[in-house]
Amino acid sequence: MKKKSKRIISLKAKIIEKAYQIDNAIALLKQMGTANFVESVEAHFCLNIEPKYADQQLRATLVLPYGVGKPLKIAALVSSESISEIKKYGASIVGNEDLIEDMSKGILNFDILITTPQLMPKLAKLGKILGPKGLMPSTKSGTISLNIKETIDEFKKGKIEYRADKTGIAHICFGSVGFPESQLKENLLAVYDSIEKNKPRGVKGKFFKSLNICTSMSPAIKLELSNFGK
Repeated sequence: MKKKSKRIISLKAKIIEKAYQIDNAIALLKQMGTANFVESVEAHFCLNIEPKYADQQLRATLVLPYGVGKPLKIAALVSSESISEIKKYGASIVGNEDLIEDMSKGILNFDILITTPQLMPKLAKLGKILGPKGLMPSTKSGTISLNIKETIDEFKKGKIEYRADKTGIAHICFGSVGFPESQLKENLLAVYDSIEKNKPRGVKGKFFKSLNICTSMSPAIKLELSNFGK
């Protein structure tokens, strides 16, 4: 069994309640960010779904009110004649055949890939490369668009994609420990509201089973769900 560090033992000792109200949980979360870098903060929603069924899958996007606290590296696959124009909109990488060639070699130095419906067929052969990394553009993730400029703007402003994994848990970054408590709370509530609005039609009974939040290097804090959605 892996031995826990003194830091983790000390942080776990701070968690004295079985479940916290949101304000107290976020205040405690801020205290957990003791690593020697600015840690991200994450929410882990355990949902009453069976993602193996098509009508119980969860995948959606939302624009966080205050973003996630780190710039996303956006790549745009566009037509050759529009490359110079799209570069003005703030994408980190813009290309056509050259970008496809890099991706085919496994060069994936970006966080999000955006393209148009017309160019999607060119990416078909890269499914085995992009798919496992979660980088294949899709309409559900908002990364296939007729308006590349608008899509780039949305992601730069804090748009994120989320999905539930095969166990029915959605793992979502909603900021960093450097954010004020009020901003973290607003971001977390926005995530909760988005998941609730995108509840799969096949769900029966209680949708949310549990919610835990943590920093990227801390133990999890369980939240009391009774006050959410009110």
